[in-house]
Amino acid sequence: MEVIHLREEYIKLGQALKAAGLVSSGVEAKEAIAGGSVMVNGAVQLQRGKKLYEGDLVSYQGQEIRIEK
Repeated sequence: MEVIHLREEYIKLGQALKAAGLVSSGVEAKEAIAGGSVMVNGAVQLQRGKKLYEGDLVSYQGQEIRIEK
């Protein structure tokens, strides 16, 4: 499980996928999210700009990202 530590109040979903190294570009993040492959807290998320806060859990292709302060 990858852990992302917030520098601000939140991080956007596309940015989190890139920061964790699960996608290589914003375009790849957009396609993964639009394709329904990304889940946030157990629910499919289709909004690339979704704000993630401390405690959120992102799943993509069997990998997980936990957001921490």
